[in-house]
Amino acid sequence: MRKPWMGWGVVLGFALGGFFDGILLHQILQWHHLLSLVPGAGDLRLQVLWDGLFHALMYLVAVAGLVGLWRTRRRLVEGSGRPLVGALLAGFGLWHVVDSVLSHWVLGIHRIRLDSPNPLAWDLLWFVVFGVLPMAVGWLLVRGGGPASGRRRPDPRGPTLALLALTAVTGGAAAWSLRPPADQPFTTVVFRPGLGPPQVFAALAATEARLVWSDPAMGVVVVEVAPERRWGFYGRGALLVGGSGVPAVCLGWSRA
Repeated sequence: MRKPWMGWGVVLGFALGGFFDGILLHQILQWHHLLSLVPGAGDLRLQVLWDGLFHALMYLVAVAGLVGLWRTRRRLVEGSGRPLVGALLAGFGLWHVVDSVLSHWVLGIHRIRLDSPNPLAWDLLWFVVFGVLPMAVGWLLVRGGGPASGRRRPDPRGPTLALLALTAVTGGAAAWSLRPPADQPFTTVVFRPGLGPPQVFAALAATEARLVWSDPAMGVVVVEVAPERRWGFYGRGALLVGGSGVPAVCLGWSRA
């Protein structure tokens, strides 16, 4: 990258690509989990836990990108908007290229659409549309952008306003990843391994939750509980609680 802020733009775009992947494929379409094809990882508790950890990592990457851009904002000048958008697109595409090569083909931990009779076709389509094309467009914007010509004095507020807008977009994506669907009145809770049914029932009683569904081992339960009581599960052995303000990813979108 020609300028330090471009590199941080790529970092932020990489995180936005991860948010896009997790929100669309893990939550809305529910085509796969992060570890869908890992042998021995079929337990629902393990699947949703790793999905949550994945989004938690994307939060950290996004914060790093935003902080880096903010610290280098004084180097942004009028006319930097196009290369900044290009850097974001390059990072967005880079996420999908890395995910396709590493997760789909090298490690084989999941595919784009597991229920497809031809998963490779979906992998390649996703690789090109959301990986190669954004990277190519981003590269063209970075190469074609530059400081504005003419004698007009640069507006120092421009970079700050642009970064505030990026922060709002990133924060919106993060908030959406925590949001349960509007038609879902239930809460999904993943308890730590080793916690037996007696302890789970005790946790339900303490939070005044009504059991709606559970897996055979009661490691993952779906309950009806008052929103303000969801936090109480964390003091009673829960690892993740959907809709409670933590990176629960697919938890908030699980349906009984």
